[in-house]
Amino acid sequence: MATDIEMGNTPDGGRARLDLEELLASRLLVQGNSGSGKSHLLRRLLEQSAGYVQQVVIDPEGDFVTLAEAFGHLVIEAADYTEAESASIAARVRQHRISVVLNMEGLEVDAQLRCAGAFLNRLFDAPRDQWYPALVVVDEAQLFAPAAAGEVAEDARRVSLAAMTNLMCRGRKRGLAGVIATQRLAKLAKNVAAEASNFLMGRTFLDIDMVRAADLLGMERRQAEQIRDLARGQFLALGPALARRPFLVHIGEVKTSGAGGSFALAPLPSLDQGDRQALLFDMLEPEAPPPPPPLPRQVEPVDHLLARLAAERSEPADDGEPPVPPSPETIDAVLADMVADRDELRAPGALFHDFGLRCRMRGVALPPFSPPVFARRLALARAGIFSAELADESWATALQLAESVPEDMLGVFMTIARAARDQAPCPSDDDIARVYGTQSLGRIRRLLAYMESKNYIALRVDLRGRRTAAIPQLGWTTEPEAVPGAAA
Repeated sequence: MATDIEMGNTPDGGRARLDLEELLASRLLVQGNSGSGKSHLLRRLLEQSAGYVQQVVIDPEGDFVTLAEAFGHLVIEAADYTEAESASIAARVRQHRISVVLNMEGLEVDAQLRCAGAFLNRLFDAPRDQWYPALVVVDEAQLFAPAAAGEVAEDARRVSLAAMTNLMCRGRKRGLAGVIATQRLAKLAKNVAAEASNFLMGRTFLDIDMVRAADLLGMERRQAEQIRDLARGQFLALGPALARRPFLVHIGEVKTSGAGGSFALAPLPSLDQGDRQALLFDMLEPEAPPPPPPLPRQVEPVDHLLARLAAERSEPADDGEPPVPPSPETIDAVLADMVADRDELRAPGALFHDFGLRCRMRGVALPPFSPPVFARRLALARAGIFSAELADESWATALQLAESVPEDMLGVFMTIARAARDQAPCPSDDDIARVYGTQSLGRIRRLLAYMESKNYIALRVDLRGRRTAAIPQLGWTTEPEAVPGAAA
């Protein structure tokens, strides 16, 4: 089986070929400014070699997801998985030799670096019996292997840079052939770029990038000017997989296109002044009105209250019948009022006293619960669990499990359980803080970590920062937490 693939044409009409087996042993560096045809070149390489070798594409912008339909690549949406899960997927990619595109579009830069680092490191750490040949294509390599520290977190930069260094320096022995592409050679770590033996240098305008490109191509610096004159899709090629001397290649056509497509000039719409005015200023969205003020609480007149309390303290009726216990609806109403008043920061004794007073105001002579039972019922009420749920058989297992949860964590546990049972978004730290009765979000994070260590709950955070919570014993799982400011 021939291992040469056709990359395009030479100026004299010949075919520019790339030796795929040699590439697997020697790595490739592609450089070109935005608009030079760099992504087009990578796409041509991937399409031409798809039938010969496994491919792994690290795609920060989602440009290569269109390979899936035409060539069978599996698209991995990185934002839906944690770093650990991404690494686990990478191990299976290596084991089962599946060509994939790791789409990191939409992730913050720090998250992209951590994800790429975890994924590449797991590819690199595969056991020896899985060292099958694979092309590992990394677009925008200067992002993952920066020459200097930038605005990203230092720990994320170190992880990503180490993974890229392993790929280019030591990946060959493990069957991994690095193909890295960058817009700026000056921003790419030198120890990563220096490990490539094959080069395809496209148009660039900055002197520092032209000089570095000329050095890698073995050209004199006075010849570097020709790099500035290259047309879109033209690259200077050099390397054992390409040619022993630099030559010009015009990259051939591709079958697929980028997810974003290309932009072409189009005439502006023909509108008169009135139409333009109406389109911009008519039917503007009104500013959201401020929330209405809370309704004033209905306070019973003092003379009525004193008369009713005196009647409650009077002797029981002559028939001697015991007082009728309060209905569950009455107790629910009292607890709901206390939750609505947002007085969770008050001391337990003050809360129980307030509960007794509210019961008397509703015609209940004595509090129906002892202080420990009241504390648990109030915690359940803060989680939205009232009499109807307590009598619902579908809640029985959860309530039985809650008996083993410490009293101060009960409200948090049942809040998460309710969201998981209803498949609602995971409660935020602010929501949990209100239930727990604290204003410290740090305390809430420590509390959740403790509850997870005791296997009361299981937490998972994807690379978008969205938390998911589960109750392992029940098999209930929430939806991902809603991220403030995220698009719906």
